[in-house]
Amino acid sequence: MNQWSPSSWRSKPILQQPTYPDQAALNRVETELAKYPPLVFAAEIRDLKSQLANVAQENAFLLQGGDCAESFNQFNAPKIRDTFKTLLQMAVVLTFSGQCPIVKVARMAGQYAKPRSADMETINGVSLPSYRGDIINGFDFTPEARIPDPQRMLTAYNQSAATLNLLRAFAQGGLADLHEVNRWNMSFVDANPLKDQYKSMADQIHQSLLFMETCGITAKNTPAISETSLFTSHEALLLSYEEALTRKDTLTGLWYDCSAHMVWIGERTRQLDHAHIEYFKGINNPVGIKVGPTMDPEELIRLIDAVNPENEPGRLTLITRMGADKLPEKLPALVRKVKEEGKQVVWSSDPMHGNTFSASSGYKTRNFDAILSELRGFFAVHKAEGTYAGGIHLEMTGQHVTECTGGAYDISDDDLSTAYQTQCDPRLNADQVLEMAFLISESLKDAR
Repeated sequence: MNQWSPSSWRSKPILQQPTYPDQAALNRVETELAKYPPLVFAAEIRDLKSQLANVAQENAFLLQGGDCAESFNQFNAPKIRDTFKTLLQMAVVLTFSGQCPIVKVARMAGQYAKPRSADMETINGVSLPSYRGDIINGFDFTPEARIPDPQRMLTAYNQSAATLNLLRAFAQGGLADLHEVNRWNMSFVDANPLKDQYKSMADQIHQSLLFMETCGITAKNTPAISETSLFTSHEALLLSYEEALTRKDTLTGLWYDCSAHMVWIGERTRQLDHAHIEYFKGINNPVGIKVGPTMDPEELIRLIDAVNPENEPGRLTLITRMGADKLPEKLPALVRKVKEEGKQVVWSSDPMHGNTFSASSGYKTRNFDAILSELRGFFAVHKAEGTYAGGIHLEMTGQHVTECTGGAYDISDDDLSTAYQTQCDPRLNADQVLEMAFLISESLKDAR
């Protein structure tokens, strides 16, 4: 660790990075970004780590969700507001069912880079560099749009700063009032085709809030009724951007990645001797590692030891992404090994990535029932192993898109074209993700 620096990753092999045609322009942007104020602060990051330590010790639950990939073109206040509202609605349901605090972490204010399975993309016989997220190149399938442009990092920074400003205002300015959130949930239940399944819990939450009001516990005298904490996260893929926003805390002398409160390493970049692991070793943020079906138990322990050598609770979240069919076979051995080694981690389920397929209509999609099946399998494995299913990690939006099939409104393959807006992977829409929260509430209650 004495040899670590924010730039020590540059001496290691690295994957999933763009090739910028103008190195001097890249250097200028990196220098400029390094002078910008941090997007988040060390004290906020330590607060999240403390809350995640509670999850690791089975006293709280992690809810992480948001866009697959944020888009410069779709950047607007209503979109940010709708995702914020939906996360709070889910959190109220999960808080009530789990009878524990919900740690809320959004995939927002920085989720602009995406790993790709191939460097090139071919459409109608034309091959161009793959789209790697708006922080790197453009979505339009033209040679000009697909050229990596370092100036995009500055746009990503500015939009992230504006998003964070709005999220902080929402969290402290009344939009987080539990009574208002519950009214949204009651409206969702009343309109849902399967409302009878959810009405009982919604009514119980409503009665609990009425009881609190009767006892004199209101937003006027209890800030927790009208305020909340919401943290931000993204995959720390573009390391030149992350390095430029890495700061040494003046109080502790520790390094933090101040682009987000929490960052994670993806499946494609978690090689032990590569650049991403090197970078993550030195930052003191809570970090995540995506864990797929090919992960070996011994390899997982080596990764844990590399990133969390002090076995600090709250430092490391293991985000499983296996597929509904593979998880029951692959996850138990990993959970068992981590338990045997006494590792302090948060186990969270990403049920999205392992359940992606191409519909007959040609759209890339995910099925609601497969996502739910993987989540329920995740809870079942941890119950069987005597460990704690500590969180869920969803690609979702607060808008009414049609990108994932199924759910109470029974979105079909033919419906996908109605409002398919994602620039990368399909997301659960507002109704689907709230329905998911109600459906897994019993699993969470059982885990608690």
